[in-house]
Amino acid sequence: MSTLNAFDADLSLVAAHDEAYAHILGALRSGRYRAGERLIAEAIAAEIGTSRMPVREALRRLAAEGLVTMRANRGVTVNAPNVQEMREVFEMRAVLEGLAVRLALPRLGAADWRQIEALLDEMEPPGGQQADWTSAHRAFHEALCAKSEAPRLLRQISALHTVVEPHMRRWAAMDERHVGTREHHETLLAVLRGGDPLAAERAMREHVMATVPDLMKHLPTALGP
Repeated sequence: MSTLNAFDADLSLVAAHDEAYAHILGALRSGRYRAGERLIAEAIAAEIGTSRMPVREALRRLAAEGLVTMRANRGVTVNAPNVQEMREVFEMRAVLEGLAVRLALPRLGAADWRQIEALLDEMEPPGGQQADWTSAHRAFHEALCAKSEAPRLLRQISALHTVVEPHMRRWAAMDERHVGTREHHETLLAVLRGGDPLAAERAMREHVMATVPDLMKHLPTALGP
């Protein structure tokens, strides 16, 4: 094989790996692949029309990110975080999103605030809850953090959202949940609009952690001890 053909083959493999990764990650985020479910590389490869190698590489990447577990002779299963692990994820989110908001606040201009208000309306429209509240909620939080201009920090925040997203979807569908509503997000924005970065950081930490007791109470079967 010529050098050029080998280079093209490498690019094709990278593209196939990225496609497989995006497909599996999307299924994990949406809850299509459930906690504890076994993932079969051959079946996934057939579904997206690729070979097993890119799928296996994608699964290794997802295992490194803590979303699936690979065991010799037992295959790959979707991780099911227990209560302690879920609390740890939210504690990390609270600290990192608080930091991101503190860094971002001085950089938020009028256009940014219009975007954030639009995302709030998309997440919690006046007439009722958005059908895909969880995705809209994530977009709202990521928009608040985006102007931190800290790429590594934002990647960590994104990864933490992905870990809890399937559980957040089930929680968001429950009528009896008491937090995460428009009122709670408007309260957060009111503090941020005050312009004090330290107060904004504190408010974001409290906002993220306020979810935990209600989430744990309403999802007992989704979480192990």
